[in-house]
Amino acid sequence: LRAAKGAKGEPEVDGTPATLHEDDGATEEDTINYWAAMTFTKDDNKGGHLLEESSFAVLFPQYREKYIREAWPHVTRALKEVHLDCKLDLIEGSMTVNTTRKTWDPYIIIKARDLIKMLARSVPYVQALRVLEDEMQCDIIKIGNLVRAKERFVKRRDRLVGPNGSTLKAIELLTQCYVLVHGNTVSAMGPFKGIKQVRKIVEDCMKNYHPIYHIKTLMIRRELEKDPTLKSENWERFLPQFKKTAVKKKKGDREMADKIKAAAADGGLAAALEEGGKKKKKEKKVYTPFPPQALPRKVDEQLESGEYFLSTQEKDARKQAARSKKQKDTVAVRKVEREERFVAPKVEAKSAAKKGGDSLAEVGERLKASSSKGGGKKAAADEGGVANYLGGSARKRMQSGD
Repeated sequence: LRAAKGAKGEPEVDGTPATLHEDDGATEEDTINYWAAMTFTKDDNKGGHLLEESSFAVLFPQYREKYIREAWPHVTRALKEVHLDCKLDLIEGSMTVNTTRKTWDPYIIIKARDLIKMLARSVPYVQALRVLEDEMQCDIIKIGNLVRAKERFVKRRDRLVGPNGSTLKAIELLTQCYVLVHGNTVSAMGPFKGIKQVRKIVEDCMKNYHPIYHIKTLMIRRELEKDPTLKSENWERFLPQFKKTAVKKKKGDREMADKIKAAAADGGLAAALEEGGKKKKKEKKVYTPFPPQALPRKVDEQLESGEYFLSTQEKDARKQAARSKKQKDTVAVRKVEREERFVAPKVEAKSAAKKGGDSLAEVGERLKASSSKGGGKKAAADEGGVANYLGGSARKRMQSGD
């Protein structure tokens, strides 16, 4: 489709230069750019039109109906320029594109299909119309099934966008792609290389790998591409290596943590800490030349218990009975726990007179001393007021006792 020339301006034969001169250092890889986009013109289609009519239809959600209806005249005008026909069905909620007798580009219908896909995925029509260009490709990345927990999925999706969209903007600048995060999908538009990088960043973000690591790597690659001396060298020594370092707890640490929790529940936390601080000596095992006894297989256990010979219905009934028994035991335990909350605490009867308590005269002296210091709001005027009061109250108590 496109004429290419060799190292000295000579035409190619079957994609290979006619002559390659060793003194110039030219090779086949240097003369042919395999990644260059090949243009397709109307003259390349000798028939002038396509043999059969092709069509694609895409459904769109109801909340996009108003926007699509407003943007549909612009979409129709853009598709008419490439000799395609389109139809909007608001009753069914679908968009349809199809070729006409004037369509000469066989791949433009695939581009039109991607256009209506982008419109259904909440991409603005200004950006979606760029898919019709030859250098522009699109990709829809599904992220809804990559994370099971809903809260975790929302957090990781927000991490992809970043504060005020800063992370998403950095990804767009480095990959030269338009990226839109919407619902359970991520829509990307741009060159092949950029779309591949965007998919890698999005999938790793859903796997708990922060996008900032990929952004740093892309920035370093961007600077290395500017240096022509590093064109044929390995860049691994320049790129940062980010690896997850999960610290595994030792078996002794887990046992110590369980002991501390149990001791804290019983109230003996200090004793548990002292016991855990002591190092246990490893006991030497007695050497035996015989290997340990092999553990029984699951089939052997079923044969021994007789479960192996049961039918499928009997096995299901036995499992159901065990499950019901476990549920009943759990319900009984929970019921006891709930009833314990409503049991009144035991109150010990206080003795009428405490052994070794202060006498009435000593209490009177303390009250007299506090009143003389001015500690109360109503201090006694004279020193004998408190003693007389206490003496009178004591006499009343004695009379009532008689």
